Amino acid sequence: MTLDAGAEHVLNLIKEAKRPAFNTLTPTEAREVSAASRRVMQPDPPEVALVEGLKCPGPAGKIRLRRYRGFGTDPDAALPCLVYMHGGGWVIGDLDSHDQVCRRLANLSQACVIAIDYRLAPEHRYPAAVVDSAAAYRYICRQAKRLGIDRTRIAVGGDSAGGNLAAVLALMALHGELPMPDYQVLFYPVTDMAGNPPSYDRFTEGLVLTRDVMKWFIAHYLGPHEKGIDWRASPLRAPSLAGLPPAFLMTAGIDPLVDEGIAYAKRLDEEGVNVTHLHVADQIHACLTMGRFIPKSDLVLQHAAASLRAHWGI
Repeated sequence: MTLDAGAEHVLNLIKEAKRPAFNTLTPTEAREVSAASRRVMQPDPPEVALVEGLKCPGPAGKIRLRRYRGFGTDPDAALPCLVYMHGGGWVIGDLDSHDQVCRRLANLSQACVIAIDYRLAPEHRYPAAVVDSAAAYRYICRQAKRLGIDRTRIAVGGDSAGGNLAAVLALMALHGELPMPDYQVLFYPVTDMAGNPPSYDRFTEGLVLTRDVMKWFIAHYLGPHEKGIDWRASPLRAPSLAGLPPAFLMTAGIDPLVDEGIAYAKRLDEEGVNVTHLHVADQIHACLTMGRFIPKSDLVLQHAAASLRAHWGI
């Protein structure tokens, strides 16, 4: 399988630096390694019209949010909004880890992006991340006017674990538990934690995300008693996807999650949901946060933003 030159360079850098695999570390150590890596891997954050730190009520205390408005947008306009959940296997990542991605999406889509800093595992296991994301999303919908966003055009999105959470929020809305988002943006999402797809066994070494690393993330998130069969953990296992909002879904070809991502896109299509599926065959998991060395990652963001803008009529 052909590997993108930028992705190959990233993997060589990680190998030369002898960066340990996340599954050989404690969660605290993994967060430290991840934070150090992003300073190397990510481009400088682009200028946006506004960056604002916020807090909203949550079930376990205040939840931190970060609001962005795209560069060049009308400061008085009620903008469409993408509510974004960061990736990191529910164990690592925060508002800073995806700051560059959120800024770029805000600029490209000429919209507002609000990122959610949900609680992390294993200190806060499933469903804490779901509960926090749902509480923050509900708050954003209720406070749309004050936040300068158009209540009728609020999308949910995220990458990897964040893509999982975005898909779950949309399903919760389908079940009447949340306001319905008008769009989904899912970058290489986790959709089935209880399965063992063939792609898990194809990608077992030499990558940022391997089968064993993914199982390490899932174990920390679910804990010893949860099996991950409920759709709030594994949206692919939802009895029906019919009635969900339209979606942009990106899969990377060199990724243990590729099979479940493709399966979710296929089910959305088969069950009548308008889905734009972008499959980048030569790309690795987490490429969106490696843009300094993987220029193609910005093309993915451009595709996603173009899909949003077309849906929103911008």
